[in-house]
Amino acid sequence: MTQTGEAKVSDRGQMALPAQTRHRWGLDQGGVISWIDMGDSVLLVPGGLQQLRDEVLAHADWEAARSGFGDQELANQ
Repeated sequence: MTQTGEAKVSDRGQMALPAQTRHRWGLDQGGVISWIDMGDSVLLVPGGLQQLRDEVLAHADWEAARSGFGDQELANQ
């Protein structure tokens, strides 16, 4: 599901997350959202960066990483 929209940022740096997005990400009662400044955009991460790291590491293909993903030069780095 792709959703786009715009939000106004107040002079205090506050903005509102649309209700549909809050519902989808389980933030109805509030919660943590981390942000990553990508240079020309900002990435919002529901649940925070630690949760994202945990999910990525839990699903990583460590054997492929150790073997250099098929690239022997990369495997020796």
